[in-house]
Amino acid sequence: MAVMGDWSRRGLLRGAAGFILAGCGKKDEEKPVASAPAKPKASDALDAAIAGDWRPQSDKARDPWRHPRQSLEFWGLRPGITVVEFWPGAGWYTDILAPYLNSTGGRLYAAHLQTDNPNDPTAGEIVQAFRNKLAARPRVYGKVEVTAFGPTSGPVAPAASADLVLFLRNIHNWMAAGVAEKAFRDAFAALKPGGVLGVEEHRADPGGVQEALAANGYVQQAYVTQLAKEAGFTLAEASEINANPKDTRDHPFGVWTLPPTRLSAPRGEPAKADFDHSKYDTIGESDRMTLKFVKPS
Repeated sequence: MAVMGDWSRRGLLRGAAGFILAGCGKKDEEKPVASAPAKPKASDALDAAIAGDWRPQSDKARDPWRHPRQSLEFWGLRPGITVVEFWPGAGWYTDILAPYLNSTGGRLYAAHLQTDNPNDPTAGEIVQAFRNKLAARPRVYGKVEVTAFGPTSGPVAPAASADLVLFLRNIHNWMAAGVAEKAFRDAFAALKPGGVLGVEEHRADPGGVQEALAANGYVQQAYVTQLAKEAGFTLAEASEINANPKDTRDHPFGVWTLPPTRLSAPRGEPAKADFDHSKYDTIGESDRMTLKFVKPS
């Protein structure tokens, strides 16, 4: 299904030491006072979170493609802020965000799948696995507030409480489910005035037609910008941090032909043992837009 026209909605669909004085009539003596442990610098805390041994090696292997440090700094991650991560999945970015915010006095809301959605019977298992992961390392992750995002979900966080909301390679999923517009509205409601919406998404070729359900997993950057604008956001900046000029976007099983998914058959069908992955492995992961939107003050 395609939607034709211009870039309108119909056209396209971020210790000090002290002294105590002692001795009456004697020479004063200087005695050190134990100081509280200093909080890590923001850059050190982010480095520590990215290098953390709780992150699976398979996740760390993707860092050269996802550029977590550069991306999070671009979106404005800083100590002590409140962040909302939409649909964290198994927790690729949560494994960085939660420890960082826990160590710097911040807060994380994970707006996961809506478990009472009858169209997604596996959602409950996925969300429970995510909760179990967090509960297994409370000193690493701190207290992550798990909320929900879906067709009939309520607020993902208290209104105007978040400094940064993150959409991390999920807009194509929301287009397929018919909830993309709701995602932007819910993000806008959660953000403080001046707050940032950070987007990472598979990028389609510019111009022409945006397939309404994003069946191949790619979305036009202009369409994402239009959705954000309709929700009230202003585009502040775009980055090429996660660009991959080798991605031709014409793969037989959509973006999922590429690593890390590496499909060899349509979804739901058995994998083909004789499928040649070499061409797609050479491309690497998808070409991605990296965008920063702002809620006007």
